[in-house]
Formats: sequence, structure tokens, C-alpha cells
Amino acid sequence: MTLPQRAVHRQARRVMVREWEPSMASDAEVAAVVDLLNAAVEVDTPGDPPWIVDGFREYVATTMPGERRAAWVVGEEGGPLLGYAMMLLMDDMGVFELSVHPEARRHGVGSALLLAAARRASDEGIPSLGIEVVGDTPAVPFYEGHGFRWAYAEMRNVLDLSTVDWQRLDEMARGIGSGYRVEAYPGGPPEELYAAYAAAKESVRGDDPADLELRPSSYDPERLRDSLATLHARGLKPYIVLAIHESTDTVAGLTEVVVPRQRPSRADQYDTVVVPEHRGYGLGRALKARMLFELKAAEPTLREVQTWHDAENEPLLKVNAELGFQPDREWREYEVEVVDLLHRLRPAVL
Repeated sequence: MTLPQRAVHRQARRVMVREWEPSMASDAEVAAVVDLLNAAVEVDTPGDPPWIVDGFREYVATTMPGERRAAWVVGEEGGPLLGYAMMLLMDDMGVFELSVHPEARRHGVGSALLLAAARRASDEGIPSLGIEVVGDTPAVPFYEGHGFRWAYAEMRNVLDLSTVDWQRLDEMARGIGSGYRVEAYPGGPPEELYAAYAAAKESVRGDDPADLELRPSSYDPERLRDSLATLHARGLKPYIVLAIHESTDTVAGLTEVVVPRQRPSRADQYDTVVVPEHRGYGLGRALKARMLFELKAAEPTLREVQTWHDAENEPLLKVNAELGFQPDREWREYEVEVVDLLHRLRPAVL
């Protein structure tokens, strides 16, 4: 019997949840959370890169100014952890993430963590919880069984950089309409571009009303400044590529990729935006192609880039396919009213 299995048997009668503060936790306990997450990755998303301990504390402990997080763990202090949960506390929603060790599932660990989050959200006056769920994993029936409603779906696509046709990519990077120039900014754009950058993002805000916006974007210069500072503090290096409309000196398009210190072999695509009046000039394709050249030059250990998009977004689907991205997994966003979740959980957990 493995350590997690023995811990499950010891706690089978009553699952004990304790609040966890990553900034104050011991190095051993931070490592135990990483081990738990990697055990879940091996079962739920095999092929995904493992988490590493280096920088993980900063990743989970750092928040944007004005934002708050709460975290919980299940397991004996100094022993193997059975479950971990983190919640970002926003005004109208608690954005929740939860992992249970595969050997500890179906023993009430996940439900106990859900109850802790629902109680905190209720105490804070937050009406609903939202969570991202990987399709075709045990998480889907778990959340649906607790009354979560499926609100939105995206497909994750992954690009293996070893398969890229760099000559073809160079042609794509150059295939941009006249009157535009492309500029790359590792680490973030200069201060003088913040207002134009945020305005470009604002231009497409609310394009998909079904999206729960579990990863809020930055639509004003001050939030953009805070967001970039927070990324760096969390160990996430941003790379920004902009298309500048030369006659107006405004940002016509942008793409963002972040390379995480905690999973350095796979980068995350963040927003790609083309301002509506500048569409039809090849900006999206050229920006994303130029970004791959920037990453190739600056990140020698990078192996893959992952991106998400709505299955109905045909222009972006086409661009990603041309770049070489391959469909990987469906990701779903679920939501639930806190009062309903508490009603479901209290009889089962208590």
C-alpha cells in the first residue's frame, strides 16, 4: 500500500481540511503540493510537462494588487497531501482550482475542499464559483454531480516547435499589409505604449459573452502595468509582439505568450487581438509567426506552445492550423451558485 493510500485509510472516516498559506509554508510542504499536482497530471493529462518546485511558491502566493486568494490542503502535516485547492476571490465570482491525488479520489477529499471554498465565498458575499475542467477526465462527472453548469468550452491546441517549418513561418511573419510595422518586446511593452495596448484589448472586450472570463484581461493602462509586474513576480516571463498602424501610431494588433519558470518547456499563449478596423491585413498570422521566432531565439529549453480558442472561431482556427498547432484537449468552464452548492454539500460532507 502506497503512502497516499495509507493516508486515505487513516482519514476515511473524516476528511480534515486546513487552510494553507503558501508564503508561510515550509519548503517540504510546497514540494508536497507539487508532487500532488504531478501525480494528477500523470493520470489526467499525460504528456503535459510536470511542475517543478523552483518558483512554485511565488507562483501560487503572488496576486494582483487588490486581489485575494485563499488555499486549502487535505493531508497530515509532514505527510503526503491528498488534496489541494486555491480560489481567487473576485467581486462576483470565486475562480477555483482543485486537485486530488489519484489514489485518494472517491473518498470525500474533493467534496470537502469544495465545501471550504463555498463557505469562504459565502462569507465574502461572493455569489458564484467558476472553474476550468479538462474534458474527458473524472473532473467532469465530479463537478456536474455537484450541480456545476457547463457554461463555455475551448479547445486546447499544442504546437511542437520541433515540427515547425521555419522557412514557411518566415514568409508568414512577413505577410503583413502595408502601413503596419511589427515590434517585439520581451518582458512587456514600454510605458508609452500602455494606453494604446490596453485600448486594443478593450476593442474586443465581450466578443464572446458566454466566456466566464476566468482569466481576466487588462483593459486599462493601470491594470496592464500591475498585470505585467505580477507576471514577473510569479515567475512568468511575458513576450509581447505588437502591430503598429504607422499613420496613426496606434496598436492595431497584439499577441502575448508567457513562459513559466515552473514549467519552462511549455509556453502559454495569452491574448491575441486584432482591432476590428484593422482586420483583413494578415496581422494575426504575422504576429503569431513573429512570436515563434522570438521564442526560438530567447528560450532554448522551450519545446511547445499551448493555446486555447473557441471551436467556433474559424479565423483563429485557420491561423493556428497554418502555424502547425494540433488539437489536443477540450477545456470547459463551469459555474455554480454558492447557495446551491452549500445546499448540496452540507448533507453529504457533514
